[in-house]
Amino acid sequence: MFARSISRTLAVLATGAALAAVTALPTAAAAAPRSPVTFGAIQYDSPGKDDGSQRSLNAEWVTVTNTGRASVSLRGWTLTDRQHHAYTFGGFTLAGRASVRVHTGIGHNVRTDVYQNRRSYVWDNGGDTATLRDNRGHVVATKSWGRR
Repeated sequence: MFARSISRTLAVLATGAALAAVTALPTAAAAAPRSPVTFGAIQYDSPGKDDGSQRSLNAEWVTVTNTGRASVSLRGWTLTDRQHHAYTFGGFTLAGRASVRVHTGIGHNVRTDVYQNRRSYVWDNGGDTATLRDNRGHVVATKSWGRR
């Protein structure tokens, strides 16, 4: 009788643990939403001499690509490097299956190109990491190059 009681108790506990694990799965998945937005090509070392000119600064860029069909609002999204330089997207909407280049220097934003309006380089040629976060701070994409 005592052994049967222990068996039943263990069975109830095992069932409860299994249900708790299954119930926890959707919560964990909701913490990191999947986004169709990712990085495309990155030009971290502008061609030619790094002379600090706007031409040279704007030849340093990161491509953000929407692989999905629907448009995505990038309002409040941030693009950062390892040294915590941050660019925050304003009221920019990225069309479906489209890309935008985020240039380092100064310029006028258009549908395909936006500018960080910086007067110095951001991306480290020897090694760096680009991180894209949505307006809730979730990491959407990262891309690294060179030495860590």
